[in-house]
Amino acid sequence: MSTLTADKTAHPAPGGTPRRRHPHPRRRHPHPPRRPRTGGRILASKAAVNGLLALIALYTLMPLTWLLFAATKNNADLFGKPGFTLGDFNLFANLGDLFTYNDGIFGRWLLNSFVYSVLGSLASTLLSLGAGYAFDKYDFRGKEKLYGFILLGLLVPATVISLPMYLLASKAGIVNSYWAILIPGLVSPFGVYLSRIFSEGYVPGETLEAARMDGAGELRIFGSVALPMLAPAFVTVFLFSFTGSWNSFFLPLVMLNDHELYPVGLGLFNWNATLTQYPEQYALLITGSLVSVLPLAVAFLCLQRFWRSGLTAGAVK
Repeated sequence: MSTLTADKTAHPAPGGTPRRRHPHPRRRHPHPPRRPRTGGRILASKAAVNGLLALIALYTLMPLTWLLFAATKNNADLFGKPGFTLGDFNLFANLGDLFTYNDGIFGRWLLNSFVYSVLGSLASTLLSLGAGYAFDKYDFRGKEKLYGFILLGLLVPATVISLPMYLLASKAGIVNSYWAILIPGLVSPFGVYLSRIFSEGYVPGETLEAARMDGAGELRIFGSVALPMLAPAFVTVFLFSFTGSWNSFFLPLVMLNDHELYPVGLGLFNWNATLTQYPEQYALLITGSLVSVLPLAVAFLCLQRFWRSGLTAGAVK
């Protein structure tokens, strides 16, 4: 075996000195391989993405743009100059008629919506933050099972439980009152889920232990230490709850009979149902729809710095 190996690796020269075998020279390409040109592909992909985003933005903003145009028209221009055609500018006259029609019932509906949305969302957000904080920082028997049971509420549509809630409210004697809308909105399974995630990322356990060593109670720790750290979570959960409460329709439809207790969405629906009997409500309905959108837009624009950072932190966690 050694002789054969030696014969393969070295051949003796005529003078007795073995000579080394030279490896075969590599073949050289006459021209180096060309790199593919990616500049055109990058520009084409950017143009495609930007074009798609522009179409999505156009599709999203077109109804709102039409609403802005239509809110400046009177009843005659709404039918004589439809679409995005401008007519006589009557926006301020429409606003005046809107808030004075039927003894200013629209202003009452708007106030009711603020009561249901602002007060209900504040209470729901504080309850969700407390529950999420407790599920994150405390250990108790059956914690994960109870948390999973709460998350099952995400799978149940709100319209399915509206009738059982109506029966419970009827037994409690709170039908056709503010409490019939405020109490069911206190519980938010999605808010509890978000609050637990934010508590895991924003509230370190070492800080809570330091507060306990200083003699602070659990309520004092939650209110003075944990809650300020959860400010982005508070704004994020509040905006979700505020949007859902402001756009709520079926629950007020089931619970309320008095027109003076209607939220603005249900009130506009009532106007829309009587357009054939009161055609003068066309301009009022469109102007009221525009006014009802403004609080949501203002809330998101004013609080966007908080909820954007909160959503990013929750996604990273």
